Order: sequence, then structure tokens, then C-alpha cells
Amino acid sequence: MTGAAEKRVTLRAGLNSGRLQRLPGAFSPLVARVIAAIGFEGVYVSGAALFPDLGLPDIGLQTMTEVAARGTQIASVTDLPTLIDADTGFGAPLNAARTVTLLEDAGLAGCHLEDQANPKRCGHLDGKAVVSTAEMVKRLRAAVSARRDPNFVICARTDAAGVEGLMAAIDRARAYADAGADMIFTEALADMADFEAFRAAVDIPLLANMTEFGKSPLLSGWQLGEIGYNAVIYPVTTLRLAMFAVEAGLREIDSAGTQSGLLERMQHRSRLYELLGYDVREVTP
Repeated sequence: MTGAAEKRVTLRAGLNSGRLQRLPGAFSPLVARVIAAIGFEGVYVSGAALFPDLGLPDIGLQTMTEVAARGTQIASVTDLPTLIDADTGFGAPLNAARTVTLLEDAGLAGCHLEDQANPKRCGHLDGKAVVSTAEMVKRLRAAVSARRDPNFVICARTDAAGVEGLMAAIDRARAYADAGADMIFTEALADMADFEAFRAAVDIPLLANMTEFGKSPLLSGWQLGEIGYNAVIYPVTTLRLAMFAVEAGLREIDSAGTQSGLLERMQHRSRLYELLGYDVREVTP
């Protein structure tokens, strides 16, 4: 299995390759295995998927140790680099610094920190508030200074477009880049022109969030690559797909009294065992 240091090198190289890096969200290690098997460039771990999977809303209830623990489980099962959602850094700038240390130890390739004020909200909901640019710069500088592996990617997410307007968000992104951020996460942009404006104004790598049912149009990978974005995440897609199938299947069992009509919609036992390396583990000491 590829080590964490190599995965970080891979992520950095991908961001500078001129090819869009696609990071679907994984809410479990098994989902990460599927992402790797299909051939994506990386894995993303979103609080918007992890905590709903635990029956909790994504409103900042999670702790840094919970996030790090789940992150290491997901990052450890593939050779792909894993980028993780670190919310606001879980407190003051010193907390953000400790978060980076924990996530490095957990084997992650990078994380993103956002400029929302606590208590935070989903980036595609109304009613958000952002901290001052100066406060976010302190958060980022603390995170960057705590980094031991220079290849660990620190991404700065700005939620300011929906709060202060596009130009204010771009100004923040420039300040965050000056503070040492390696990439900017442009959250909840309204249309393609907004994505293009960010690319024209910011020199470091950019990450797009293609989440469903949100404020941004669902641009294709080809469109994002043409604009010049470096990475895209699909944070909750796998959870939404899974939960739709689970609910539909349970309703059919409730009404039909059997799951026999669902077999063609299930992952076969043999495919599950293949993803798990079941036969290999069974014979290997």
C-alpha cells in the first residue's frame, strides 16, 4: 500500500498537472475502494456525508478527533490521496494547527479549512456568516506553520460569495493565498461566469464543489477543465445514491414481503468479496 508521503506527492503533482483531479466523496472505506477501482484521481471525505451517516446533521457537531479517526480509516484502504473536510479548524487558530497535525498523523493528503463563523452551516444553505478576512488569515497561518510535511495540501474554502458578494470572495481568496494556502475552494458559486472570474483572478489551484441540489450549476469535468480548475469534489453523491437505493429497497420489502425482486439492483456477493480482497486475505497469513 502506498504511504501517506507518496500520496501527498501524488496529490500535489495532480494539482499541477493541467488535468482536472476528480475526488468523489467517500463516507466509508468500502466506498473509497470503489472510487479507486473505477479509476478516479483521489478520494474526498466530507462532513456533509460522514455525520449524516451517523444520523447527525452537518452543523459543526463533530470533533477533530472524530474526523481524524474516520479519515484514517478511509485513507488507509486505497493508494489514492485523500482530501478531508476540516470545517473551521475546530476552534481558534491553535485548534486549526492541531487539526493539521492530527490529519497528517492520520495519513491524509490534505484538508480544507473554511472562513465560516461558528456555528457553521452547509455551504449551500442560506443564513451563513463568515469571519473577518484577518481572522481567517490567522487560522490559515497557524495551520501552515503546523504542517510538518510540506506536501500536505492546505486548501482554504471561502463561503463569502453568498454573503459578501463575488468580488469580496475573490479578494479573500487572494489574501488566503498570500497567507500560505495551496488551493482555494470556491464554495456555492452561482454560475459558470463566477467560476471563470475566480480563475482569472487567482493564481493558485482552484477546487470546485459539484454537490447536488445546491446553489451551483452541475458543471461537467470537461467544462471545469476548460475553465482551468484543478480539482472537483462530489461530496455527498455516493451517500445520496446509497440512501435512495436503501430506502427504495426497504419499501419494496415492506410492500412485497421479500427482497427477491431486488437482486438485480444489488451488488453481488462476489463483487463485494473482490473489493475486500476476501480470497487473498483468506489464504495469506
